[in-house]
Order: sequence, then C-alpha cells, then structure tokens
Amino acid sequence: MSARDVDEAELISRSRAGDRDAYGMLVARHQEVAFRCAHVVCGDAAEAQDAAQEGFLKAYGSLHRFRDGAPFRPWLLTIVGNEARNRRRSAGRRAHLVTRVGAQLAERHAPGADVAVLARARRATLVAGLDALSPDHREVLVLRYMLDLSEQECAGVLGCRPGTVKSRHARALERLRVVLEGVDA
Repeated sequence: MSARDVDEAELISRSRAGDRDAYGMLVARHQEVAFRCAHVVCGDAAEAQDAAQEGFLKAYGSLHRFRDGAPFRPWLLTIVGNEARNRRRSAGRRAHLVTRVGAQLAERHAPGADVAVLARARRATLVAGLDALSPDHREVLVLRYMLDLSEQECAGVLGCRPGTVKSRHARALERLRVVLEGVDA
C-alpha cells in the first residue's frame, strides 16, 4: 500500500502507537515539500537535507503533542523551518536559493530554442531582482510562489504570524516591482 492510499489521520494515529511503517508513509508523503522548505531557508542542499531529516525525527518525537484534527503539513513544516533556520543561523550563511531553484526549473522544462532563450532571459531578470531583495522578502516570495505554500504554511516555516507573512509579502512584491523596473530601464 502506498503512502497516498492511506488517510493521513490514520497514519498519524498508527505512528503515535509506534508503527514506524506508518510514519515512513507520512515521511514519503511530505519529504519533497519538507526538503524544499528547508532549502528555501538554508540555501544549501546538503544542509536542507539534514534539516528536513532532523525535522522529521523531531516531529516523530513530538507526535504526542500534535493536535488531533489539525493539518499535519503546516505543523511539520514549522518544525522543519525552525530546524533549517537554526542551521542557517549557526552556519552564518546567506542563501542563494533563487538561483538554484531557477536552474532546477530550467532543467525540468525543455522548450524550443527561441522560447528557451526568452525564458532564460526573463528568469535571469527575475533571479537578479529576487537576489536584490532582503532575505526576508526573498524567502516569503519563494515560499509563496515557488513552493506554493499558503500564508498559514509560510507563517509556520518563517516562524511568524500570518499577518506578518501578508504584510511582508505585499512589501516584497512592491520592492521586487521597483527593482525590476530599474532593471528594465
């Protein structure tokens, strides 16, 4: 039986009872978004992998504190985001994730040569604009648009309130617009 075939609440219940296979299914279901979330915060693939793995371990140890009926993904991403932030802080690194994500997206899509050249130029402009933003602004835009997380999920990852995400998101878009207008001029 695959991880997608079992109800998430059932997997959580079984995991709490000590069923490691059930928790393995939860991990399989959420490992990609957990890694991408950690990658946004860390900016380094190896650190992100470690942060996601450590986040899963911490979540497993904290399942007894998980509120029944609550969505699992935001809870997990909060733990993973905190772990990734701790790793970034302790390492003292600044992430250049946007460049890496842009390259990964470019590798996934192989359009015609003329479309590829135009897309590459647009992507380079966007990446330059995102790189010019503060880390807080860059993170919120990457989480919302590249990882397609909700405001609530972003709040968990960033360790702030949804209202802060909303205002930071608005300021980030405005700042990106100003930066991109300067690039086009």
